[in-house]
Amino acid sequence: MKNSFLPVFILFCLFITFFSCSNKPKRSRKPVSAITVVPKSNNYTCGQSVNIRVETKVRDGEIGKIELFYKDSLLKETNLTDFTVEGIKLNTTGSNNISVKATKTDGVNNHRIITIDVFSDIKPKIYSYSILKDYPHNKNFYTQGLIYYDGFLYEGTGEKGKSGIFKTDLVTGKTLQQYMIDEQYFGEGITILNNKIYQLTYRAQTGFIYDIETFEKTDSFKYRSKEGWGLTNDGKYLIMSNGTHELIWLDTDNFTEIKKVEVANDKGFVNFLNELEYINGHIYANVYTTDMIVIIDPVSGKVLSEIDLKGIINMYKKPSDTIDYQNGIAYDIEKDRLFVTGKWWPRLFAIELKSSE
Repeated sequence: MKNSFLPVFILFCLFITFFSCSNKPKRSRKPVSAITVVPKSNNYTCGQSVNIRVETKVRDGEIGKIELFYKDSLLKETNLTDFTVEGIKLNTTGSNNISVKATKTDGVNNHRIITIDVFSDIKPKIYSYSILKDYPHNKNFYTQGLIYYDGFLYEGTGEKGKSGIFKTDLVTGKTLQQYMIDEQYFGEGITILNNKIYQLTYRAQTGFIYDIETFEKTDSFKYRSKEGWGLTNDGKYLIMSNGTHELIWLDTDNFTEIKKVEVANDKGFVNFLNELEYINGHIYANVYTTDMIVIIDPVSGKVLSEIDLKGIINMYKKPSDTIDYQNGIAYDIEKDRLFVTGKWWPRLFAIELKSSE
C-alpha cells in the first residue's frame, strides 16, 4: 500500500501559504510627480517669469497634500494632483531647485526635484584701464590676498612653505611685518574685519585669525567648502570664493554659512572666482587664468561689469621674471584708488577704469 500522506501534506501547506499571502495587506505605493517648466529651455534669464506645471499619479489610496517649492520657499500647497502655478519670477542667478513633495493620506510620500539654470539679464559693461602709477611688488609673493588698510598694504601669499601674511609699505615695497604659517598649509585669501586679519587656506578647510597690530595668530576656524580661494567682507560677514562660481557668506561668530550667491553673466556661470574685494557695495573678483576682473551685484549674483587688464604687466617684466596670473585687488577708500597685481609680479599698479563703450 502506497503512502498517500506526503502529497496531501504538501497540498495542505501550499493552501495555507496561498491563503496567508492573499490576506497580507499590500504595501502602499508612493505617489509619483512630474514637474514641467513653461516655457521649456536649457537655461533661463534673471527677471523672467515662468509657469510651473505639476502632475501627480497615485496608484492606490488618496492624496493628502502636495507641496511645491522654489529654492526652498513654498509656492503652493493643495490636494489637487494636477495644477499649474503661473507667473513665478526668477529673481536670482544660479542653479535653482524646483521640488514637489506629494503625501498620501496614509503618510506615504515622495519627492521630485528638478534644477533650472538662471543667468543674468544684463550684458556686462566692459572697462579697460589706464595706469596712474606703478609701485614695487615683491616678486617672490605668490599673491592670494591683497588689502589696502590704514595707509599700508596687507598681502596673503600661497605655496606650501612660503605662505604667510605681510604688511608692506606701498611706496618702497618694503616688508614691515610678517607671519609665516605652518608649511603644511597653502595660504589663500585674506581680509580685515574688526581689527582682525582673517586668512583662508587652500584645501585644509581651515582658516586663521590674527591680531592686526601684533600679527599674533589668535585663533583658527573651519569652513565647509572643500577649497578656500578669495576672501573679503561686507562690514558684517566674511565673503569667500571656492574656485567655482559661488560666493559664500560666513558668520564670524561660528563660521556657519549665512547664504550663498551663484555668479553669472548673460552667457553663463562665471567660474574660477579668485581674489575678492568689497568696493562701494559691489564685489570685485579676479577670474583665475584670465586677465579679467568681474564686478558683481552681491544680492542677485549678476555680473554688472568686466575689467580687462590684458597687457598690464607686459612692459614692466624682465625676460628673466617668472610671473603667474593676475590676482590681487585692493582699494584705498580715502583716495578712491584701485590697486591690482598678480602672482610673482614685480610691480603693483594703481589704475583708473576707462569705459570701452
